[in-house]
Amino acid sequence: MDFSLTEDQRALRAGMRELMERRYPRAELRAVVDAVAAEGDGADGADGAVDRSVWRELGVAGFFALRLPEAAGGVGLGLPEAVLAFEEAGRALLPGPLAITQLAAGLSAVGLPVAGAAEGEAVVTGLDAADEVRASGGSGGVLVEHLASADVVLVLGDEDAEVRPAKEIMSTAEAIRSVDPATPLHRVRGRARGGSDGGARSSPGRGIAARLRREAALLTAAQQLGSAARTVEMAVAHAREREQFGRAIGTFQAVQHLCASMLVRAETARSVVYAAAVTEDPGDIAAATLLADEAAVRNARDCLQVHGGMGFTWEADVHLHLKRAWVRAEQWQTAAAAEEELATGLVSTGARCL
Repeated sequence: MDFSLTEDQRALRAGMRELMERRYPRAELRAVVDAVAAEGDGADGADGAVDRSVWRELGVAGFFALRLPEAAGGVGLGLPEAVLAFEEAGRALLPGPLAITQLAAGLSAVGLPVAGAAEGEAVVTGLDAADEVRASGGSGGVLVEHLASADVVLVLGDEDAEVRPAKEIMSTAEAIRSVDPATPLHRVRGRARGGSDGGARSSPGRGIAARLRREAALLTAAQQLGSAARTVEMAVAHAREREQFGRAIGTFQAVQHLCASMLVRAETARSVVYAAAVTEDPGDIAAATLLADEAAVRNARDCLQVHGGMGFTWEADVHLHLKRAWVRAEQWQTAAAAEEELATGLVSTGARCL
């Protein structure tokens, strides 16, 4: 099977990178981070709000409607193209519930219309109610990103999905400190699904939760891939510029080995993420999640090593990639869940071979 990008796909990726650099440059990222820092690291959960103007511009560019049919006002592309777009968003560390908003834009086909999602007029975040139950019998709660900025929440149960007003979910939410200053988090306990006391709610979407989880996991892995690739670029650029003992540190073998290992991780993850976008196989998506999470986290750590003490300072961007990678690694499909998915697939394959 050929996973090489077509000319149109390369053009899409280049266009998305240009959009991110123009609309969400480093200065914009730093402004968000510095604003959160000034308010005490976002401890109240109210900082790091989604920039509605950026959200709307993404909608105008077709980011959220990328997979909608042209007849429905979308771009008419598929999951591989969505992965390319999300890779660029991860590279830029664009904050917000991007994956869930894009998934919500396509829910009209299953009877769960979310007005404004495709156009970027609505911010949609997600809540995995089944994960809440599995984690601690429903008493420990589940983390939801950007809840204070969201208009609606896509709630996924064991099999079904429903759309709930964000204000309704906020009534059971507790703001918590997030390790990533640009990703505010709330913990939601109990009544995460069904049995609400008020607020309009759409009819549940039957049997679509598993597909939505898989796609959310893959789009999140694509963002991890973008971050992993970006930290490779940052490490190499610093190694070329930084000098010690009259030589660029990139000439030292230890630094070269770090950069080479980072590149191998990023490119290995890229091949698996791209393949999973084509096959949409649960096992392939699990493998993509594992490798992309590892690449994002370990590459950020190695990039810190290349930068030395400077990488740990607030002024550097390296630690922002590490913190975002930590948060994403806990979203939609954790390493443990991905390993279970792969193990189940292997057992099933072995049983068929007997």
